[in-house]
Amino acid sequence: MDPRLAFNQFHESPTESASSRDTSPTANAIMEKKLEGGKAESDCFEQSVVRRVFTSDKISLYNIADESVDIIFEKMQVLPNEYLELLKSRLRIILDGTGGSQHREEFMLLQKLVQSRSDLTAKTLVRAHRVQLEILVAIKMGIQAFLHPNVSLSQTSLVEIFLYKRCRNIACQNQIPVDDCPCEICSNRNGFCNVCMCTICTKFDFEVNTCRWIGCDLCSHWTHTDCAIRDGLVCMGNFTRSGTGQAEMLFRCKACNRTSELLGWVKDVFQHCAPSWDRAALMTELDIVCRIFRGSEDVKGRKLFCQCEELIEKMKGGLVELMACRVILMFFQELEADSSKNLELGEGVAPREACKQIAEVVHEAVRKMEMVAEEKSRMLKKARMALEACDNELEDKAREVAELKLERRSRKQQVEELESVMKLKQAEADMFQLKADEARREAEMFQKIALAKAEKSEDDYATRYLKIKLSEAEAERQYLIRKIKLRESSRSDVHNSSTNSDCHLRERNAARKLA
Repeated sequence: MDPRLAFNQFHESPTESASSRDTSPTANAIMEKKLEGGKAESDCFEQSVVRRVFTSDKISLYNIADESVDIIFEKMQVLPNEYLELLKSRLRIILDGTGGSQHREEFMLLQKLVQSRSDLTAKTLVRAHRVQLEILVAIKMGIQAFLHPNVSLSQTSLVEIFLYKRCRNIACQNQIPVDDCPCEICSNRNGFCNVCMCTICTKFDFEVNTCRWIGCDLCSHWTHTDCAIRDGLVCMGNFTRSGTGQAEMLFRCKACNRTSELLGWVKDVFQHCAPSWDRAALMTELDIVCRIFRGSEDVKGRKLFCQCEELIEKMKGGLVELMACRVILMFFQELEADSSKNLELGEGVAPREACKQIAEVVHEAVRKMEMVAEEKSRMLKKARMALEACDNELEDKAREVAELKLERRSRKQQVEELESVMKLKQAEADMFQLKADEARREAEMFQKIALAKAEKSEDDYATRYLKIKLSEAEAERQYLIRKIKLRESSRSDVHNSSTNSDCHLRERNAARKLA
């Protein structure tokens, strides 16, 4: 089995997938020009975010890329974790490239500073701060996954990745060169890993169980299919190990310069992986096979190319992926049977035996065609059943629609009746409102009359009361007058009597004196 098919242990993450691009510096003049401006921008960013860090203690990405490991280590020891996380976030934004040319130029400047230093050895990097080492590795490799909070590599692993002694693919992490491979690519390309990287573009991704990668049968190095086609490594040639002497489509490995046949490799990939592909994946793989065998001149390669193109068109027309998978796998079985029959016929078989074998081949082909016909008849039966179910469902829906229409009509009648009742009630309400207004006006009028009468009665009562009081006062006055007169008459009588008595006394006294 193709060893690339067992690569499932490498899990894909968005950060790692996006970080496999080439990040080597190519614009030195632009970098030198942007040095001062970049430093000022980084210092401004840090000053605006973390205010409690003293100016003398602040560091920027340019300081980390340019200054001594020990100096940066001492500064990072006193910096808060929030500030260090901001530095990592800043570098992640730059590596993400969302800022366009400005971020690219800034990154190339940082990478040039790191790659031009000769003091970054295993001895000095071991003493580096953890965040400092992560930033240096991310700048040199151009991979932001090293800054991700969920990725935790040991200090030793980070140092080995920085020094190209370990694979920079976090999902691989093999020692480099793998198995001490002596080939020119593994020896001369820094950081190249023949387990997960392409021999042409040196990039890695996490595509597995696919025809996007072609593996060499001899040295087990891997190459992107698109890269191999672009560089002409997929071409016609005589495969010596097949023994047929016929030209076929071959892959020439760039590492060992030896060839591997492609038809058997494609067949193995489809037999092991096609049942697990979804519709989009199957169409993509068929398209890759078409690109591989587009220039094929041998009969089998042309047949495979035509079969894949036909299946793509049928799938675009609605063919289910399960049926397409069965067709392509059956096609590979037929190719294999044809190859074995041709070999047997080429070894000097008797005519009768040859006719018998041909009859068997024809019988097998007829049997497979019958199987296909049975499968199609089953599919047709299922389609008819589905159509009948759809018809029944349509009838049910039509009945439901009729019922809904009747219900809607009855509801409409009810609404109309309610509207007429509402209009009647509204008319009654208007009439009652008019009567209520008239009653209110009458009540107001009666209230005014009552108030006027109340005022008049109060006035009459007050007048009668005053008259009664006046008559009472007059009677009391007359009584007092009579009483006063009586007192005066009694007083005058008393006075008269006293006067008479006085006179008598004087007369007596006078008489006595005379006597």
